[in-house]
Amino acid sequence: MAGVKSGGYNEPMAEGLRFECQRGCTECCRQPGFVYLTESDLARAADFLGMTPEAFERQYVYRARHLLRLRTPRDSRCHFLEAGGCSIHPAKPAQCRAFPFWPELVESRREWNRAKSYCPGIGKGPLVQIEIARREAAEMRQAYPSLY
Repeated sequence: MAGVKSGGYNEPMAEGLRFECQRGCTECCRQPGFVYLTESDLARAADFLGMTPEAFERQYVYRARHLLRLRTPRDSRCHFLEAGGCSIHPAKPAQCRAFPFWPELVESRREWNRAKSYCPGIGKGPLVQIEIARREAAEMRQAYPSLY
């Protein structure tokens, strides 16, 4: 586009991103917002906890017309967040597994840098090719179409 400088603060990522989850860090879990679920997320977490999907839903899930989300406890951000990390880590929801490769972060340098302010893993580790990050973001869009 004429008159627009290259390298702008809110331009999409061009080539790749560095990210490596830092052992013991739970900062992404402590940020404001909801944890959304797919039906398969619900079933996987229930199975991991030895519960039926119905029992898991009654205890932990708020179901709206087009969305499922984890209920937010009064005293923390998530029922499953413990001092040592996520108590359902092997079965955690797609939204949690995909962080930080969410569409709103991958598609905006400004938002990526904002996440970097609380996520110590952003900017560390091996280079993640932008196409891999975009593929992760596309999976988020597919899993949660009403959010995007």
